[in-house]
Amino acid sequence: MTNNKIDLAMTVGDPAGIGTEVVLKALADPEVGQNCHLTVVGNWDLLIQTYEQLSLRENLVPLANPSELSVIDVPLPDKIQGEIVSGIGNGLSGAASFAYLEYAIAQALSGKFDGIVTGPIAKSAWKTAGYNYPGQTELLAEKSGIDHFGMLFVARSPYTGWTLRALLATTHIPLCQVADTLTPQLLTKKLDLLVECLERDFGIKNGRIAIAGLNPHSGEQGQLGTEEIDCLIPWLEQERQTRPNWQLDGPIPPDTMWVKPGQAWYGNTHNQNPADAYLALYHDQGLIPVKLMAFDRAVNTTIGLPFVRTSPDHGTAFDIAGKGIADATSMKAAINLAAELVSQRLVVERG
Repeated sequence: MTNNKIDLAMTVGDPAGIGTEVVLKALADPEVGQNCHLTVVGNWDLLIQTYEQLSLRENLVPLANPSELSVIDVPLPDKIQGEIVSGIGNGLSGAASFAYLEYAIAQALSGKFDGIVTGPIAKSAWKTAGYNYPGQTELLAEKSGIDHFGMLFVARSPYTGWTLRALLATTHIPLCQVADTLTPQLLTKKLDLLVECLERDFGIKNGRIAIAGLNPHSGEQGQLGTEEIDCLIPWLEQERQTRPNWQLDGPIPPDTMWVKPGQAWYGNTHNQNPADAYLALYHDQGLIPVKLMAFDRAVNTTIGLPFVRTSPDHGTAFDIAGKGIADATSMKAAINLAAELVSQRLVVERG
């Protein structure tokens, strides 16, 4: 933290995607990052190249001039930098995005940054470059030396102001592995992370968490699957005893769990009574409803890290890279949320 101001790093992600564009668009908005100092982590020449190319397009929303920004130029070998082409993700662009994130993590761990806002990367490009990580989340956890972490998706409704928070119990694994992966031990670790995050980052204590079932109708008493009877229900009963100050609802049938959040998001009824957070058991169970409601403004935040990390909830969009039509709403939300989370942590730490 510099002069009592929050310091955030912003990685541009894969330079062949829309990351650089949404970073420059987001930083052109005077309402973004008012309470923090933002440093872009990327490659100077590629930033300038994107700025100059997009500035020639008519009717383009304002772009921040890289010359007026705080930029850390992560040097790339000439063979990488000279071969990166907008819209074409490959091993070269993957190596670049990996280098940006690796640098930002090291600086955050050293105390230079209070948090990192990460631009989108392509997992396939990382793999082509020789980096076998399921995503940025796993690299952040490994470099930070932690085993317990989670992907929490946060979005504030533009219609009602209600905040949606959804945690995934499992992330980037095949669907056929979900049931075996959902052990009571894993679920407790995820619930620990979620409760800690709600208290530390959002100032919520003694709140309510909704937990999804795994099978249709939450198994319908074993007729449609036994995971609820065998694992989820006994686990929840134990957790209710362990956490008497928290209301734990579930296991809720997955097809109805998202009705109240949807109503709270759109303001369709005055009796939504949504939970403070939702625990989904696998990737698509949580992210299909989140993206349906908040595709352009949801933020992915990694909980369990020693620093704040947020990211826009969209990909590299190679198909529209360089066209000037990428939407920076989610990137703006990621920046603002990172600043809010760091600020709330400071409040908690100061008592």
